[in-house]
Amino acid sequence: MRERLLRAVVSRRLTAGASNAEFGPDGRSRTGGRRIRAAVTWCAVTATGLSAMVVGSPVSAANGPTMLHPNLAVRTVATGLVTPTTMAFIGADDMLVLEKTTGKVQRVMGGSVHSTVLDLAVNSGSERGLLGIALHRNFPAKPSVYLYWTESTTGADTNVLSATPLLGNRVDRFIWDGTNLTFDTNLIRIRALQEDAAQPPRGNHDGGVISFGLDGKLYVFIGDLGRRGQLQNLTCGPTTACPGPAVPDDQFGGPQPDNAHLSGVVLRLNDDGTAPVDNPFFGAGSAVGGEVGANLQKIFSYGHRNSFGMAVHPVSGDVWIEENGDDSFSEINRITPGTNGGWIQIAGPAARVAQFKEIETTFGGRNLQQLRWPPTNIANTPEEALARLFMLPGASYSDPEFSWRWEVAPGGIGFVRGQALGPQFEGDLFVGAATPLLNGGYLFRFNLTGNGKKIAVDDPRLEDRVADNLAKHEITESESLLIGRDFGVATDIETGPNGNLFVVSLTNGAIYEIYRS
Repeated sequence: MRERLLRAVVSRRLTAGASNAEFGPDGRSRTGGRRIRAAVTWCAVTATGLSAMVVGSPVSAANGPTMLHPNLAVRTVATGLVTPTTMAFIGADDMLVLEKTTGKVQRVMGGSVHSTVLDLAVNSGSERGLLGIALHRNFPAKPSVYLYWTESTTGADTNVLSATPLLGNRVDRFIWDGTNLTFDTNLIRIRALQEDAAQPPRGNHDGGVISFGLDGKLYVFIGDLGRRGQLQNLTCGPTTACPGPAVPDDQFGGPQPDNAHLSGVVLRLNDDGTAPVDNPFFGAGSAVGGEVGANLQKIFSYGHRNSFGMAVHPVSGDVWIEENGDDSFSEINRITPGTNGGWIQIAGPAARVAQFKEIETTFGGRNLQQLRWPPTNIANTPEEALARLFMLPGASYSDPEFSWRWEVAPGGIGFVRGQALGPQFEGDLFVGAATPLLNGGYLFRFNLTGNGKKIAVDDPRLEDRVADNLAKHEITESESLLIGRDFGVATDIETGPNGNLFVVSLTNGAIYEIYRS
């Protein structure tokens, strides 16, 4: 039985071996009055910038990325990677790097690929693939490595959207022996297949970022996967007749969070995949029972659209995520136990629901990427939107810590740990881009308040914590946040063992190191 499972999971052989920013002495910008894929040329940029692609060669800015702060510089530490998504340091100059489209976990040492330590048969259609990595909190004493990836039904890598099981996204635990990763166990299977009536198949909004918290628990972000059920704040499912009878979300069930509709959530799991008894909805899940109840017990927060970036604050242990909008309201959120993020009823601050509705009904596809609950259904007032939220016992809603009126497509995020870059950067949150459309792939820097709970701003235009940019992928009111450019699609940002900041660029097939100049 174990051998059959191993062949199914590891179905291929394991191989051994724009800005003139001006900065003051405090390090803050004065212009304008912020984790633990052959590479591709991205030819069509969606709201996230990570969906459509043409396989080719790594693409880089003519002169590489640039830091806009006089005390910081950037250098390339690894190239030739194929669509790299995320990384994890296992030594001072030793890292494991995931490749989205090849399904390979590459060991990078001395700036180059040393060996392939695992090769999975992945479905990389749209935003699927080999997406997230997390080392156990006690690594290497406990040599467990966790991966979030999308399974191919063909036994080989594919980008055919239908070639994945219904629950084709998965989080598995592998064991590191110093040379290779060996399959140990599956923690959870997650919806992947999106074949909804009256529209083409999709493969986006998979999420895929995973990280261990300071509490020793594994946090897993799952995008909404195009679902329109209770976890998307549609109590009765994709219908306007609510209160009323529940309407199935799709041909596989819903709107309740069964296994095919556990989406738009941050999960909090023990290291074996079980649900911690102190999770916010553990009691509610016990009362419901069955498959739905067991899923509720694993949820830390819900009501999220999609994210490519999740990071744990190094002191407070708070979980932060960026959240991608469709055409409006990208967000930065601090997640507390029981958070309801508001999607699909709210994007951005609740008070701006009229702007959310206006943009989504007049710009772009005007369908929120799904036909069965169009943006014309969005509430007309904040009070109406808040009243529609699906509130589990113990759930709470709060506005984002920061948002942009128009989508800017954030990507990977990471906190600076330590003072290697300078004391003024310690604890700051860096945010990369999921598209090169803005500043060639921007890098934003956010300073947090002393307790690490809120975002501090210098620009008076940002006192409301909303950047009122003028169009999609446009920088107005974010000039003071811009600290780097031309990073391409930045899918992961990590503090390395030396205290410097490392940025994974999917489109450039590279890893960059930001250091004190």
